[in-house]
Amino acid sequence: MGVDNVEKYMVNVATDLFLTLGFKSVTMDDIAVKMGVSKKTIYNFFENKEQLVNVAVFNLYDAITSGIESIRKQSENPIEELFEVKMFLMQQLKGEKTSPQYQLQKYYPNIHKELIHKQFGFITQTVVKSLNKGVEMGLFRRNIDIDFIARIYYNGINAIKNVELFPQESYPPDKLMASYLEYHLRAIVTEKGRQYLTPILKTAYA
Repeated sequence: MGVDNVEKYMVNVATDLFLTLGFKSVTMDDIAVKMGVSKKTIYNFFENKEQLVNVAVFNLYDAITSGIESIRKQSENPIEELFEVKMFLMQQLKGEKTSPQYQLQKYYPNIHKELIHKQFGFITQTVVKSLNKGVEMGLFRRNIDIDFIARIYYNGINAIKNVELFPQESYPPDKLMASYLEYHLRAIVTEKGRQYLTPILKTAYA
């Protein structure tokens, strides 16, 4: 295995462990054991755990944003798109069982700050495109303030990741996300949009 492939594999293993067990819980020893290598081998590539977390986080960010863009381009309408993105995120983030973004904010605030900055630009731009498409298709009301709604959507998405506000024992991530999407969409859909939304919600809550 070439050096680049070793590093890529290392990042993938670390990312999987971080999402499964949490950023705080996973040690460099855990990653070494999972890979079947010595801890020294990991330090040949990464100076410390924080550097590895940084690479893992933004590697995952790139994979997620690329996936979301692909979904956006292929979806028939922006209502279906949101729920397809939800399913994709649940898969990529292991159902968010370890509240990865919340842990990142708590234990690696500098990495979290940079991630939030990048997320804001990507999410708001993507939502603006979807909102415009929904208006053109007659699914969203024509009088909505698109920039305002994009910003509110972004803030809401971040708010529901706060496990102190929404403890997972009471608000499972998958159902919480579905509830938020319903809340968001019911505020902006037309009657035509509601007819698309209703059957999707039945599946989302099943």
